[in-house]
Amino acid sequence: MALVELDGIHKTYHMKGVSVHALAGVSECFEEGEFVSIMGPSGSGKSTLLAILGCLDRPSRGTYALNGQDVSLASDDSLSEVRNREIGFIFQSFNLVDQLTVLENVEVPLFYAGYSHGPRREKALEAIERVGLSDRTAHLPSELSGGQSQRVAIARALVNDPVILLADEPTGNLDSATGSEIMDIFQQLHAAGRTILMVTHDENLAQGAERIVRLMDGRISNGD
Repeated sequence: MALVELDGIHKTYHMKGVSVHALAGVSECFEEGEFVSIMGPSGSGKSTLLAILGCLDRPSRGTYALNGQDVSLASDDSLSEVRNREIGFIFQSFNLVDQLTVLENVEVPLFYAGYSHGPRREKALEAIERVGLSDRTAHLPSELSGGQSQRVAIARALVNDPVILLADEPTGNLDSATGSEIMDIFQQLHAAGRTILMVTHDENLAQGAERIVRLMDGRISNGD
């Protein structure tokens, strides 16, 4: 059984009397431990697909099974639990809380998961150490470089030990050298058995994944 199973996923948005078909029958499986790049031109459906994979949106039609659980018809509360327990998100814009330190930012998912202070702090410190920022735990996001901010975001995504990491243009706000450093972290996580699905427009970055899934007009066009 694949970790992620998509079967006939459609997503249609209705805006001002116009129907926009963002996804038009996507079927794909992602195995545990895979590192996959998802590519496609603007408007191809990449962001919509990632939102559905991350349980941030629902398909209009079709089924999505994550770790053996059909989440396509799950309640809002169930989806919230799945997001916090099973999925780690890494965004292009980092999405750190400006008023919180590095340590506190990484602790946020554990707070919502109900961890008490001691275990929460211990797990957060371990995640921060994994991305090489143990000397920055008391710093605010405004005191970090872009690369350091993305490392914090990766630590936060890892801290709950999710079954899958979803990365949306994770190097889009970084220079090429820093982007390569972030890609090295993904490679290390993949080597350690993490499942990573990464949306990117960067062909060179995409080639660092195990395989590439390409979208065109809401459909999978080919993979390599």
